[in-house]
Amino acid sequence: MMWDFVQAAFPYLRLILSLFVVAGVVYAGYLTVIGFLPALWRLGNGLRHKKIAVFASGDTLTSLVDLLGDTKLFTKKNIVAVSRLNDLGRAENAQTYLVHWPDWGVDGLRRILTLKKDQTALVVYAPHAGGRVDNEAIDELERHRNVVLVNFRGRLLNDIIISMITAGHE
Repeated sequence: MMWDFVQAAFPYLRLILSLFVVAGVVYAGYLTVIGFLPALWRLGNGLRHKKIAVFASGDTLTSLVDLLGDTKLFTKKNIVAVSRLNDLGRAENAQTYLVHWPDWGVDGLRRILTLKKDQTALVVYAPHAGGRVDNEAIDELERHRNVVLVNFRGRLLNDIIISMITAGHE
């Protein structure tokens, strides 16, 4: 008698478990669509369309522009080189600023910060060989949103990409 009941209930139990599995897969798909895909979408648009202004001079400017271009993540036409204070206007349409600290110092950084919009990301690259970023400059950077201070070249690309994902959306 009990065995007959188990045999009769088995197809229904299989149907209920199958529904749970299907519901779990649908829910996992929903979470992926609302959580993961928007970040990938922003990253793709950021890498394809957003402009990066590189503030440096001489060989460092060439090296940083080549670093960005060689990754093939960024379009070279979207990289704007700014080597002098007089050229700051070229960076107005850029959504991400990359500043080489030794070439610009505190005064140049202040001028760049006046140009920077709130939704513009600022990545300050300060290699150890170029000298320490003084407390006055750090205090100035601390007052602004979307600012990253980087000391290592290997970390630089990561911080630029993360900045492009998180900033620049109006």
